[in-house]
Amino acid sequence: MSQPTPQEVKRTVHTFAWASFLHDAGADMIYSVWPLFLTQVLGANKTAVGLIDGLGDMVVSVSSAVAGYMSDRIRKRKVFVWMGYCFGALARIGYAISPTWTAVIPFRILDRSGKVRSSPRDAIVSDISTRTDRGTHFGFMRAMDNAGALVGVLLSLLLIHFLPLRTIFLIAAVPSVFAVALVFFAIREKGPAAGTIFRGIRFHDVSGNLWLFTVSSALLELGGFSYSFLLLAATSLGFATGTVPLLYLLFTLVAALVSVPVGRLADRLGRKPLLYASFLAWAAVLGIFLFLRHPAAIVAAFALYGLHKGALDPVQKTFAAELAHKDYVASTLGGFQLVIGLMSLPSSLLAGLLWDRLGLSAPFFLSIVLTVLSLLLLIFVEEKRKKLQPIPPYV
Repeated sequence: MSQPTPQEVKRTVHTFAWASFLHDAGADMIYSVWPLFLTQVLGANKTAVGLIDGLGDMVVSVSSAVAGYMSDRIRKRKVFVWMGYCFGALARIGYAISPTWTAVIPFRILDRSGKVRSSPRDAIVSDISTRTDRGTHFGFMRAMDNAGALVGVLLSLLLIHFLPLRTIFLIAAVPSVFAVALVFFAIREKGPAAGTIFRGIRFHDVSGNLWLFTVSSALLELGGFSYSFLLLAATSLGFATGTVPLLYLLFTLVAALVSVPVGRLADRLGRKPLLYASFLAWAAVLGIFLFLRHPAAIVAAFALYGLHKGALDPVQKTFAAELAHKDYVASTLGGFQLVIGLMSLPSSLLAGLLWDRLGLSAPFFLSIVLTVLSLLLLIFVEEKRKKLQPIPPYV
């Protein structure tokens, strides 16, 4: 299979980026008010919020792993991408008609199953990228994710004054329909190289570095409970309900602003320094909620949370792709996400249980311990070093 031209690479990355923008615009019309919808409209308690969010995050990883394996096996990527956006649109309609928090669960599963798009899409991007621009490409797509989220939050803030939440959820399905059409018609998928045979990834295909990085990331995820708890913690500390979407907007804005610079810096300086910065930002968030709790400090915590997410997501994904066997990138990314996702359910569920029984501080203390352990393991992950290269141009 011939290498794509720079124009083809740019077109593919930009198509996926705009599809992500559209989908996230619809998604974050919902997610910015999601914990309020669950607790104030559907009557869920903190444990129920943790169950729903944790179950959803776990499904993300299972679906990503299955899609990664299947896309490597059948050597098709595109179908999983547009199908994933379709799942998201259908789920939002389901949210709008759910009468109770228990009725939300199957639609939450459908929504998060839409992540079947992630591993195949990321494998396409990884395959057409090089060591000097891979972080930039992933960072750019993450930035467009977050830019779409910003638009979604702003739309939510506008519409919430005129429409009930259920109607907003119905409207939120529309952008994902356009994302489906964009991927379906704009992405041209090439067949595998002649003679390519998929035999399935095996244990010896996974390096010791990748195993160690996966365990480190899993521990971080176990302590990294859902953002819903940060929003609920802010309301518990005196923030009015109407300001919650603004806090969500703040961390999404910061994540959007830093994703591309972080990706480019990761290409320039290496992956681990940026991961260290992400860990430290998360530790600072936890410290603020535990020890400061002043309104201005809480606002700063949400900005730091945006820095954490904006740095972690693209760099973590880039690093995992580079540690993978070159023939099984989608399967490896899917398996990596599966392991992390299996931590999501106990993470959020445990955070909810600890909060309900021991108070707000308990899940934050546990997260600090797990974050330190994760950081210690990351120190021993070896990264291929290279001579410093000029930072590649913006995608």
